[in-house]
Parts: sequence; structure tokens; C-alpha cells
Amino acid sequence: MNSIVTFPNRIPTTEFEERRFKVYTDRQLDKIEVIQNLPAETLFEMKVVASVLPFRVNEYVINELIKWDKVPNDPIYQLVFPQKAMLKDEHYERMAKLHQDGADKKEIQTVAKEIRDDLNPHPAGQMEMNMPELDGEVLDGVQHKYRETVLFFPAQGQTCHSYCTFCFRWAQFVGDKDLKISSTEAEKLHGYLQEHTEVTDLLVTGGDPMVMKTKNLVQYLEPLLQPEFDHIQTIRIGTKALTFWPYRFVTDKDADELIELFAKLVDAGKHVAIMAHYNHWQEITTDIAEEAIRRIRATGAEIRAQGPLIKHVNDDADAWAKLWKKEVQLGIIPYYMFVERDTGAKNYFEVPLAEAFRIYREAMKKVSGLARTARGPSMSAGPGKVEIQGIAEIQGEKVFVLRFLQGRNPDWVQRPFFAKYSETATWLHELEPAFGEEKFFFEDEFEKMKKGEA
Repeated sequence: MNSIVTFPNRIPTTEFEERRFKVYTDRQLDKIEVIQNLPAETLFEMKVVASVLPFRVNEYVINELIKWDKVPNDPIYQLVFPQKAMLKDEHYERMAKLHQDGADKKEIQTVAKEIRDDLNPHPAGQMEMNMPELDGEVLDGVQHKYRETVLFFPAQGQTCHSYCTFCFRWAQFVGDKDLKISSTEAEKLHGYLQEHTEVTDLLVTGGDPMVMKTKNLVQYLEPLLQPEFDHIQTIRIGTKALTFWPYRFVTDKDADELIELFAKLVDAGKHVAIMAHYNHWQEITTDIAEEAIRRIRATGAEIRAQGPLIKHVNDDADAWAKLWKKEVQLGIIPYYMFVERDTGAKNYFEVPLAEAFRIYREAMKKVSGLARTARGPSMSAGPGKVEIQGIAEIQGEKVFVLRFLQGRNPDWVQRPFFAKYSETATWLHELEPAFGEEKFFFEDEFEKMKKGEA
């Protein structure tokens, strides 16, 4: 049983039985009992797709979150188990033939790498434009895209309790060192933050930092309580653990220490924001999930919820409305509805921008003002986060009304601009300027940025 942690003026935890973490990867597909009831063809398709895209799932997700009587349409099943159509037909057929012909592991890995290289593994200029320097050297494991916010990828947190099939960071998990962003060098992170006092927010991300032992997280975060880091006002932690392994915050052996760390940071004056990735209301229907949320909030940390709109998982206004209502009920702040990024299995998951806005608007109509904090649909594109504000007809032309929620140049933020309406466009680069304009207002400056001229 987990020991009880108490804080001044805080509620102690309810006790839950400690649970062993058991995970399955592509090498153990045949060990997952419940899927052995699926058609042999489906199991073969899983094996083929998992040769290319990362697969990892744990028993909690299998036994507590997936509604097996709804498979293959269950949203959590779609969220974690490979589906044939996640690969383009030509990619699938090529990999399937290797398996059918009994190809060796090396040949399968070679072809898998060629297919992955065709899937835009690092979208939005992650490797080309976001990597900062310290003392003239590129700082591995750190990204600095927006002025106020630095992202840190601790090496110990570059996996997850389960993998999302749509994940835009899938390239972190396929075992290719050339595609990985990570660092174990706390001193270099701290050195960079000391030099850049314009930075107010540190986002610890991955993978999932919550797969780390608390002692590893401490070495990165506790030094930020020193006076030289007073400019770091907010510590954000991006995690899917509240869905995939809520025991991390309740009964894991160092769960109490983790909760104590959050409390210590908050009590020292830092704003601690747990950036929870939720895709469907089904993810927060268990007692342990609610207890994890309650424990985190009892420290004074806040939880903000974000996730992309994904075909086959949550392309439904009622599902989003129900999710946002549940989040508000549990004290979580709805934060972002993203558009699925142009990477990986986007052909399977992407939703046209026009449809995305319709779903967003319909969902917003069904909730109270407290849930209308969710911004979107938002594209995390190369120039910045671009929100679809609406669809309008102006001077006889049907257009998307857009604005930057965040931009590589802060002067772009909140500036409205317009694109020709399209029923099929799914990403910013597929849109054309409206009203006869040749370019969007930011394009020339962004091109200079890409060339290092701005």
C-alpha cells in the first residue's frame, strides 16, 4: 500500500493498491492475450505497421481503457494499436512482402528507415530552426522556437508508458539516433537559461518526463529555485501519464517524492503547469485517473489539457464537449485543440481544416464559458501556432480567418490574416492567401529566418 503524504492545508491521498507496470512492444504482440481473438489478417497488419511506426502499450490501457466490444472503432484502441491504413498503400505492401517472404531483421530495418524518411519525421523546422547554441555549440536536447519558452528533452524521459499512434514525435521512439532529440546535461540547460533572461517558461517534454524517476527530475528542476533563475516563472511538464499510467502520481515507489517536488516548486513561487495530453473522455473514467488529478492539484500545481483532433479517435463534436466538461468538473483547464501535424501517419489521422473548425465550433456551443478556454483548431506550423478563428464571406469571397497565437516573430501574434476557403486543405502550407494577395504577410520574413538571415 502507498504511504499517506500530507501537506499543510492539503488533503491526504486515498489509498490504492500498488500496481506492477507491464508493457508490450512490437516484439510481444503475440503475448497480448485479448488481441489473439482478432482476425489473423488484423494481427499480421499490426505486425507490418509496427515494423515502421513505434508501438508500445501497457496492461492498464489494455484492461481499463479500451472497450473491446467496440473494437476496431473504440477510440483508445485506435489511439494505441497499429492499423493498416496508417501506412500508405505502397509502403504497406513493400513491408508486408518482406514479412511474407521471411526477410531478416536487418533487411526489415533498412526498408523501415527508408519509409520513415518519407514521413517527415521532424516537422515545423524542429531540427533546422529550433536548436539553440551555447558557447558556439549546438545545444542537444533543447529547443527554443518562441522567445519566452524553452523546451527541454531529458534523455531519461524519451519514451512513454504507451505510444500514441498519431504522435508527431514518433521519430524519438524508433531507435534512430539521428532522429532523436535528448540531453542528460543539466548544467548546459541551466547555463542556457541563465544567459537568456527573456525566457519565462521551461517546458520539460519528451517522450514523457513522467517515465523518469523523481530523482532525475529533481536534478533538472530544483536548481531553478536559485535566485539566478527568478526569470523562470513557469515550469511546464508535458505528459500523457495521467491517461496511460496514473499510478505514477499515486502508488509508484517514488510517487510521494514526485508530489512533494511539485509542492516544493509551487511553495517556492514557481507556477507549475502539468500539460496533460487528453484525446478522449474515455481516458478519465477510472478512479485512479481521478485520484492522480486530485493529488497533483492538491500541491497547488495546475493541469492544462491539450490534444489534437484526430480522425478515428475524436473527430466528433460531442466527444470533445464531453471531454471538456469532464475536465472542468475535475479542475483541469481546457487549453488547446490542435490540428494533427503533417508527419507520420497523417494520411490516416488528418481532418480537413474546414471540418476541424466545424467540430470545434459545434463542441464550443455545447459547453459553458469555463470550458471555452480551449483554443483552436491550432496548427503548430513552422512560423508558429496558427489558429482558425472562423470561416467568413468577405467582399464575395469565402475565406478562413486566421491568426497567430504564437509566432517566431512576436509581432505576428494576434494579427489576423485570411486564406482562401478550402474543403480539402489540412495544413497551413496547403492554404493560399485570399483577396488576390501573392503571399501571406509573414512569408518573406519566415523564409529569411529559415536561411538564417533574420
